[in-house]
Amino acid sequence: MRRNDSAPAARKRQRILAGFILAAIAAVVVFSGPRRVRGQATAPTVVDPKLAVRTVVSGLDASISMAFVGTNDLLVLEKNTGKVKRVTNGVVQGTVLDLAVNNASERGLLGIALHPQFPANSGVYLYWTCRSTAALDADPYTPEEQECSNTPGLGADSANILEVPLLGNRVDRFVWNGSTLTFDSNLIKLRAFQNDGAPTPAGQGDETQPARGNHDGGVLRFGPDGKLYIVIGDLGRRGKLQNLVCGPTATCPGTTMQDDQFGGPDPDNAHLSGVILRLNDDGTAPVDNPFYGTGAATGGQVGANIQKIFAYGVRNSFGMAFDPKSGMLWDQQNGDDSFSELNLVEPGMNGGWVQIMGPVERLAQYKAIETSPANDPNLGTPYFGLQQLRWPPTNIANSPADALSRLFMLPGAHYSDPEFSWKFEVSPAGIGFLNSRALGPQYEGDLFIGSARTFLLGGQIFRMQLTGNRRKIAVDDPRLEDRVADNNFKFDITESESLLFGSNFGVATDIQTGPNGNLFIVSLTNGAIYEIHRP
Repeated sequence: MRRNDSAPAARKRQRILAGFILAAIAAVVVFSGPRRVRGQATAPTVVDPKLAVRTVVSGLDASISMAFVGTNDLLVLEKNTGKVKRVTNGVVQGTVLDLAVNNASERGLLGIALHPQFPANSGVYLYWTCRSTAALDADPYTPEEQECSNTPGLGADSANILEVPLLGNRVDRFVWNGSTLTFDSNLIKLRAFQNDGAPTPAGQGDETQPARGNHDGGVLRFGPDGKLYIVIGDLGRRGKLQNLVCGPTATCPGTTMQDDQFGGPDPDNAHLSGVILRLNDDGTAPVDNPFYGTGAATGGQVGANIQKIFAYGVRNSFGMAFDPKSGMLWDQQNGDDSFSELNLVEPGMNGGWVQIMGPVERLAQYKAIETSPANDPNLGTPYFGLQQLRWPPTNIANSPADALSRLFMLPGAHYSDPEFSWKFEVSPAGIGFLNSRALGPQYEGDLFIGSARTFLLGGQIFRMQLTGNRRKIAVDDPRLEDRVADNNFKFDITESESLLFGSNFGVATDIQTGPNGNLFIVSLTNGAIYEIHRP
C-alpha cells in the first residue's frame, strides 16, 4: 500500500507536479481515433542538457511505426491512410504502398518489421486492418465478410467502425525491391470486428455496449531467434485467453457461456486475442513454442492457434522490444484505469488479465480503483468499468490467492508479475532499447517508453535502467523500491519523476536505435519522426 509521506516531501512533489501542469498542453489527446492532431505548443525536449532533439521528418499523417532500410533511409507507416512512405535524408520520396485500411479507433496500418536477414532477404512484414468491400446490411452485429481477400486491397480507406470483416486484422509479407512493396503472402488473419451488444447470446450483459475498434495491438518484432513476434490486444473478448475458463458470465464448474455471438470461450480464429504470437517467417508455428504439444493434442482450429501462442493474458499493448544485451522480450501493457505495466515476457507467460492487473499483491487496489464511483479529475468520468460490461469489475477476486486460482493455465504456463507498474494508468505506448553508446555510455542498453496520451507533459518519454542480470528495473528513488509508482490519478507521474527523460513528443508509438546509433521516436499526433542525439 502507499507509504505515508512527510508534509515537506508531499508539498515538494505537489510543486513539481504543478510545474509540469503549467508547462503542459491543456488537453487530452487519445491514441485511438481516425483524427490526427499535429503540432505541439512546445517542441520536444529531453532532460539531459548534453543531448538534443531534431526533427527528421514532419508533415506525416498519423505516423505510427518505422523501419530502416538503409542509412538515412527508412519506411514509415501512416496509420489512417494505409500508406507506407519512404523517407531518405529527411525528405519524403513518395508512397511505396497504399493499403485499403479500416482506420476506426485503433485500427489501421499498425506495424512493420524487416526480415532479420534483410536486405539479403527482402521480406517486409506489415500488421494492418483491412476494410470490408461488401455493402453494409441491416444487421450491425454480423459482419458482411469473414475475411478480406487474400490479396490485399489497395487505395480507399474507411473510418466506419462496422466496415470490417470478422478477421480484419492481418499480417502479410511483402517484398521490397528498392522502390516499392509487392505482396507476397498472408501469414495470419486475426479478429477485428467488435459489436458486443448483439441479442445473442441472451443475457450476456453487454446489450448497451457500442461498437468498438480498439485493443488491436499491432506491434511486430523479429527476435534474435529469427522468429516473428506479434502482439494483439484482447479486442474486448472474455474467454479462456482472458482467464475466464467458462466464459464471461458462466459459473464454473457446470455451465459454459459463449463469449459473444461468434462462440468462444475457446481460442478459435474468432477468439485468438490478448496474446503474443511467435511464428516462423512463413507464418507456421515453431515446434519449440511453449504450448506446441498442447495444441497438437487439442487439435483442430483451437489447437493450431494454441501452438502459435508465446504468451497470453494480455489486455492491450502498443510496445514490444527485445533487449539487445540479453535477447529477452519486454512489453508494456495498458490498464483500464489502474496499473500500467512493464513486463519481462518469458515463454508461456500468463499476464493475468482480466483477473489481475499490476502486481498480484496489489489486487485490492486494482479492484478498488476499477469499481470506484469517484470521478477522474482529468476526464470528469467515473473510474468504474472495464469496457466490456459482461464481466464487470465487481467480479474481481477479493484476495490474491483467489485471483491466482481462477487463472486459465495451459500446461507449462506461469503467471508473472510486472517488473514495473504505475498504480493509476499512465498510458504507455511504444518502447525501445538503445543499442549503442552514441548518446553516452550511461544510456547504452536502457529502455525508453513513450506515451499514448499527451496530457500534462505533451507526451512524455520515460527511461528505465536495468539491473546487471537484465531481469529487473533498477531504481534510485526509494519510493520505487517496490517497483510501483503510487501516482494519484490517471496520467499523473508522481513517484516516477526521476524516470522522466523527455517531454512534448506527442503520442510516441515507436522507439528504435537508428543505424547511426541515435534514438529515433515516431510521433503519431505530431506526424513526425524525431532523433535524439549528442550535438
